[in-house]
This record gives sequence, structure tokens and C-alpha cells, in this order.
Amino acid sequence: MNQLQQLRRHTTVVADSGDIEAIARYRPTDATTNPSLILAAASQDAYRHLVEDAIRFGNAQHGTAGERLDAAMDKLAVNFGVEILRIVPGRVSTEVDARLSFDVPASLARARRLIALYEAAGIDRARVLIKLASTWEGIATARALEQEGIHCNLTLLFCLAQAVACAEAGVRLISPFVGRITDWYRQRDGVAAYAPENDPGVRSVTAIFNYFKKFAHDTEIMGASFRTAGQVTALAGCDLLTIAPTLLAELETREEPLPLRLDPAVAATLDIARLELSESRFRWLLNEDAMATEKLAEGIRRFAVDAIELERLIAQRTG
Repeated sequence: MNQLQQLRRHTTVVADSGDIEAIARYRPTDATTNPSLILAAASQDAYRHLVEDAIRFGNAQHGTAGERLDAAMDKLAVNFGVEILRIVPGRVSTEVDARLSFDVPASLARARRLIALYEAAGIDRARVLIKLASTWEGIATARALEQEGIHCNLTLLFCLAQAVACAEAGVRLISPFVGRITDWYRQRDGVAAYAPENDPGVRSVTAIFNYFKKFAHDTEIMGASFRTAGQVTALAGCDLLTIAPTLLAELETREEPLPLRLDPAVAATLDIARLELSESRFRWLLNEDAMATEKLAEGIRRFAVDAIELERLIAQRTG
């Protein structure tokens, strides 16, 4: 049994890709996208029909040119999501524009529109996770959406304070970014690589997992943003892991035994202090964590840049 097969015994495997052919190849339970992944996929001829349909939809809307462009952008994200849901049996994550990460009313409106587009396409909202950045405002948005039966995936998550705030808000799923955490520490410390058990990204997700299981939080944990197969296997037992196709392929070639690394029963026995959070405490803890502060801001900026590139792809053809 290869390591991908072994991993599936411990963890729900999610494809981290907008490439529908790659998702079909690995048959994950769920799939997740973001503006960067959709931009890469939308540039391929194979998905031209999804882009053209989004453009027609945007052109048919009333309102300003900017509003029609927004409508086309949302339709493009949903078009990819619908195609992915033809393949995976579970859920797809679709992201709200990162430029709205500090705007609760606008994020709520955008999320509701995405869900309406999915439902118009015949997709049950239970199969969609709305992705939001793990800012205080993003978490507040998710709290309101969850109360409406719109489930959320809080992304760009880099520290325990963000994770606990999400759990206390009733968020369905969080995506701590393993690789980006490790990138920051490698650059700071001048380290080429870490052993998996000492990898800062792995340790961060392990701490979140143990906290959630210790205090019986229902929020699912999905490790994301992996750089190596070793990071993936070090988190065997995490609720979900979203993995790029290149790493899925590598795991298929590895035959070494893959033991359970994260265990709720073990977590329940650990001596962990409960973290008390308010808005001011959240903001202070995030501020005190240089890595989390920098990577959150950088991630929002990077997703915003790719959203702008997507807009450029379709703006010239959206009236």
C-alpha cells in the first residue's frame, strides 16, 4: 500500500488545485481553490468555455462596468466549483475576494451571492465552503454565515489565536498554512530544511489539532500549503489535508509505512491551557506573532494580486 493509500486511512484527502483534470486523476474527497489556482487554470485552453460562460453572465447583468465584472468573477469561481463537484463526492471551497478581508458587510454580500449562484446551478449549499481570510473581520463574517447555514473555510491561518477564534465562532473548517509558516522560519533562521517533527508549520498544526481535540471543538482542521511530502506525512491523522497534485503523485510512489501522527485520544490527555479571547486579545496576540502578522498580510496581498490578474483576463470582454 503506497503512502497516499495509507494516508487516506487516517485523513480525508483534499486536492489543492483548480485543474479539473488533476482532480479527476486523484479522486479526492473534497477540493479547494483560490484566486491563484483559478488564475492558473483559467489561462488554459481546456477551461476556455468556463471563462466564456462567466463573461456572458457578467455582460448580461445590469449595473456599472465594475459590477458586471464582479458578477463575472463570481460566476467564474462558481463555474470551476461546479465542474469540480462533478468529480469529488464531498465539498469545494470557493474564496471571497481577498480585497474584502476587512469589510464584513461586503464579504457577507459576496458570500451570499456565491451561494446563490451555486444553488442556481443545482448545487446544495452543504457542498460549498466559503473561503475567507482569518482576519477578525473574516471570522465575524463566518460567524454570521454559519448561522445562516452557509459553511465556511477560514484560510490564511498561521497561529493558535486565529484558530481558536474560528472555533469559538462556530466555523466549519480552518486551513492552517503549513508551508508558508515554515518558509518564514527558514528565512529568519537561515535553515535549509527541518526534520518533519521539528518543522515549524507541522508543529503549529499539531498544536491546533491538540487544542481542538482537548477542548472538543467541532471545527475541522485542514492542513494546507505543503512544501514537501514529509510535511504531509508528519500530519497523518489531521482531519483533512489539502495537497497539490505534485505531492499527491509523490506520495503514490512512496511505500514506507505511514503511522498515525495525530490522535484525538492522545490530545485529550495533554495538559493544555484554555486560551481566553476577546477582539482586543485576538488583535494583540496576532500582533505579537511576527510570523502570523506578516504572512497574513502577505497572503491577502498575493491573493488580491491574482484576483486583479483574473479581472484583467475577462475585463476587456465584459462590457
